[in-house]
Amino acid sequence: MQIGFVGLGKMGSNMVERLTRKADLEVVAHDRDPAVVRAVAEFGASGAASLEELIDRLAPPRLVWLMIPAGRPTQDTVDRLASLLEPGDTVVDGGNSKWTDDKRRADQLAQKGLDYVDVGTSGGVWGLEEGYCLMVGGPHDAVARLAPVLDALAPPPDAEHGAGWAHLGPTGAGHYVKMVHNGIEYGLMQAYAEGFELFDKSEYELDQAKSAHLWMRGSVVRSWLCGLAAHAFEAEGDDLVGLEGRTEDSGEGRWTIEEATARDIPTPVITAALYARLYSRAGGEFTHRVLAALRNQFGGHDVTRPRGVPPA
Repeated sequence: MQIGFVGLGKMGSNMVERLTRKADLEVVAHDRDPAVVRAVAEFGASGAASLEELIDRLAPPRLVWLMIPAGRPTQDTVDRLASLLEPGDTVVDGGNSKWTDDKRRADQLAQKGLDYVDVGTSGGVWGLEEGYCLMVGGPHDAVARLAPVLDALAPPPDAEHGAGWAHLGPTGAGHYVKMVHNGIEYGLMQAYAEGFELFDKSEYELDQAKSAHLWMRGSVVRSWLCGLAAHAFEAEGDDLVGLEGRTEDSGEGRWTIEEATARDIPTPVITAALYARLYSRAGGEFTHRVLAALRNQFGGHDVTRPRGVPPA
């Protein structure tokens, strides 16, 4: 079995590496940066210098997985693939596209006899070792063909929660669930950040990392994010003075709020969390430094440091 992989950023490169470790398949990988193409070739993937070369090296019916920024970059790539692929081939979008774009692209590709599968992907830079939570939408037969790839990328099944991926419905369902996932993530991160700021301002000399580690032992607020907060405080210090409190967003929180508003669903926590991120760009305080540190921990997202302050 073969799969073409387009986009070798932080998550894309790790996903290709996990596939070469876990699955009996050939990965042909392409990125605009030749250096990252050479890098993934070192652990078993086959590099392609162009989309045309990638397509030529895949036997039909082809699977081509996109892991590139949402919006215009993804659309431009889908447009090019529509002219290169053949009927029966499948395009998989594992990035953070909006579900309405998925439905439009699926219709666009269907006119060429091509299938389209949307995969909401969660796991950040830790997914290489832990596996990725994969939220899948699209036609049944196309998802069935993709199943061996999903099995390799996801965590192994367990008795309590089942598999690490699920086919959740028709086109757009995967990215819809991932959108709401990220909206919830905003609210959880904001609550942790506000709580740790209270620790920072309290009358006690509290060890932030120690408190976070303690909460991971039986507390009702234990979570992966809480554990990552402990790692962040250990890496950056309790005051996070080496970070600026500027927190970006990748769009899903906004889309969640738009969809909730359209359906008359109040989302005060998610909305407040998004507004807090917007406020942070005017010069955030400790809460926003925690948010920046958490995004760096789970996703490898860049952080902004005060001028003259080196990484910890």
